[in-house]
Amino acid sequence: MDVSAETLIKLYVTMQRIRLFEERVADLVSKGEITTPCHLYTGQEAVATGICASLRNDDYVFSTHRSHGHYIAKGGDLRKLMAEIYCKSTGCSKGRGGSMHITSAEKGLPGSSAIVAGTIPIAVGAALRLSAVGGDGVSVAFFGDGAVCEGAFYEALNFASLKKLPVIFVCENNLFSTHMPVEDSLANPIIYKIAEAFKLPSCRIDGNDVLKVYKTGQAAIERARKRKGPSFIECMTYRWRGHVGPNYDVDKGIRTQKELDRWMAKDPIKALEKMLIAKRFLTNGEASKIVTGIEREIDGAVAFAKKSPYPPSDEMEIIRYLFR
Repeated sequence: MDVSAETLIKLYVTMQRIRLFEERVADLVSKGEITTPCHLYTGQEAVATGICASLRNDDYVFSTHRSHGHYIAKGGDLRKLMAEIYCKSTGCSKGRGGSMHITSAEKGLPGSSAIVAGTIPIAVGAALRLSAVGGDGVSVAFFGDGAVCEGAFYEALNFASLKKLPVIFVCENNLFSTHMPVEDSLANPIIYKIAEAFKLPSCRIDGNDVLKVYKTGQAAIERARKRKGPSFIECMTYRWRGHVGPNYDVDKGIRTQKELDRWMAKDPIKALEKMLIAKRFLTNGEASKIVTGIEREIDGAVAFAKKSPYPPSDEMEIIRYLFR
């Protein structure tokens, strides 16, 4: 193989960290311990993991309301993330962002936003800055299929292509724009073809195949580092949980249990685990130890979040005044 065993295991560990963290958050939301709205990344782990594996701390990642996976894949601290979801002052956004506004300057996440397509032009602006100052830094914009309905998406692609900016557009097409199937919201649901109109190297790949995502992302990032311009990657994937919250939405007439089961059978983590064991890069016992270690880390993150203080009340009063 042209990907080392070490890299494959790192991809596996990162996906497990995202999955186990998100599933713990789902449990805490169900119990009422977490009240901030949480848009969970379960099922889409291969996308963030595959792309971010080729990024450095000084590369920028701009995320969305479904931001936990990108933060973790970029190397973010689980304790700070959990504290932020609990809205505590020790959180990565100092308790002011909650689940949807995750930041980590030291890891190259200037901020995420709940505004659909809102961070796409910001990622392009960051790429313009990187192009101006020199070096080989890159900017990555993650967004869902719903963002393609927004004008900012088209303006950003046009400007990035025109100026040959070092930005990678990663569309996480999970087939639903909130609760609307993608074919009901887009006249042309083959999104990468839209990007081709702006003369961007574009492709559609299996977003549940972490190796495919990794290799495609690596090529796009290398192209950007060499200042050959932007790229567009449409990753076909599926969120297991509902648009927001821990439920599966099979009781709302949005999707069927059969559809959900079909996608869950394509679990990107199980697929990689099966391959690693088959090639003897990993044993069942080692896989179990990895899971146990991550679960302990998450236990510690929850404990840290619970004992952490909320932001000072006087600071919160100022925020309420500014945004009243």
